Amino acid sequence: MKLLSGLAAAVMFAGAVLASVLGGLAPPAALAVSPSEVVVEDTAGALYRPQLDPALAGISFYVPTKVVVFTRAGQASDNLNEAVLQFARANHPEWISADGQKWADGLFIFALDTTGRKVGTYFGEDRKVGPGQEKAIQDDTKDLFRTAQWTDGTIAGVKSAASRIGRPWYLSPAAFITEGAVGLVVLGGVGTWIGVRGWRRRKFALALEAGDRSYSSVTLKLDETELNASTIPESSSYGGLVLERWHSFRAQHREATELRDQLTGLRPRERSTSKYVKEARRYEEIAETLDGLDDAIADTNSILTMDSRWRAAWRNQTAELTDQLDGIDGMLRAKHTAGSPETAEAVRAEATRARADLERLGAGLEDRSVMPEGALDGLKRVRERLGEALDLHAEAVIRDHAKTDKERDLMRQKLDASRQTWRTTHRTQGSILDVAYPQLPVISIVSFSSGINSGYSAVDSARSSSTTGYGGSGGSFSGSGSSSGF
Repeated sequence: MKLLSGLAAAVMFAGAVLASVLGGLAPPAALAVSPSEVVVEDTAGALYRPQLDPALAGISFYVPTKVVVFTRAGQASDNLNEAVLQFARANHPEWISADGQKWADGLFIFALDTTGRKVGTYFGEDRKVGPGQEKAIQDDTKDLFRTAQWTDGTIAGVKSAASRIGRPWYLSPAAFITEGAVGLVVLGGVGTWIGVRGWRRRKFALALEAGDRSYSSVTLKLDETELNASTIPESSSYGGLVLERWHSFRAQHREATELRDQLTGLRPRERSTSKYVKEARRYEEIAETLDGLDDAIADTNSILTMDSRWRAAWRNQTAELTDQLDGIDGMLRAKHTAGSPETAEAVRAEATRARADLERLGAGLEDRSVMPEGALDGLKRVRERLGEALDLHAEAVIRDHAKTDKERDLMRQKLDASRQTWRTTHRTQGSILDVAYPQLPVISIVSFSSGINSGYSAVDSARSSSTTGYGGSGGSFSGSGSSSGF
């Protein structure tokens, strides 16, 4: 109650200051107009429409504005401005002014290139903002886009634009320099405070929901997991390494249970604090790790003892790698990940060898000419050899694009970050090798391509922070807008 009273007093004080600054003028309503129209052209297939559509419809602008969202899957070397203009000319001429030189009045276009790693913002002449505001809108999306949260990032970008397009002068940052600075800061602080709390509550809810899914799965199979662990041969090197993780399984499950009890009992206000958002994420991480570990324990037992479900367990352990092998040719044909002919051929050769080894190991288990330990050893060698070939190929790609040691380091950092993201998002995969040898190379063509493309984008962005021109095909078009990398 004290907090609410303080907020009310702050708002009343801010209102009084604002009224004195404006000399008694009645300002027009702010952030009260829904988009006049929303058009989504998701050519990249990256957006989750059940979340996006109601979110965009609920965003309020200062002035009626037609919102266009356009996504594509291009290349980091592409000029996003030019690509947006070409798409508009071919598919939506109504987005362009009658004389063909500007964007249409009343229009805001938000553009995203998911593989080219770029974001763009474009404005009709009566809706344009300054270069610094364009940059701010784009920057408000980049943390989300860097982790491939395409829908959340798009919503954040449109919200950011809505807070700037047609903004009254007395709500601009410059107005804070006036006599009424204190009141406006209080108002802004209240709005920011409410927004941050809402954002934290959503993050808390998502983490708790994801954690609950994994926790329920783990708890339902707890007795079965204990039985599987009890029959894993301890003399096996893989069995011993997996059992080391099992010894902490119960303690981690108790920790997850205690965390869950604590989190579900929190009041809404507590759920919006950074402390408990972190705790919810920790609960999610523990539960997902356990969810993968119980599957790995089950498959370890089945393969090492060759019980009735060993074939299904072996398929579980090889399916992800087989899927990744299917994507290698496409990756090597892509512009940014083609690399040198020598390293590309080495990767192809290793992929062919890997397929043959997987077939041989499976057949060997079937006729008992290969023992379970030997099969897992063979699977481990396949990943190590393929990982080494991909690392050499990545270095060739990096050398081809980066011009300095700083740029090379930046590209390596992006690739490492992408691989780490893959490890985090695959906690529930149940890989015996990842449980036994957590530092084995990541074999993920999507992760590899994403990391390389992110490195391209980061280097290109560092070379040129923003692009405002519309390329060779743009002609004399001079519509307001720009793009930048993330």
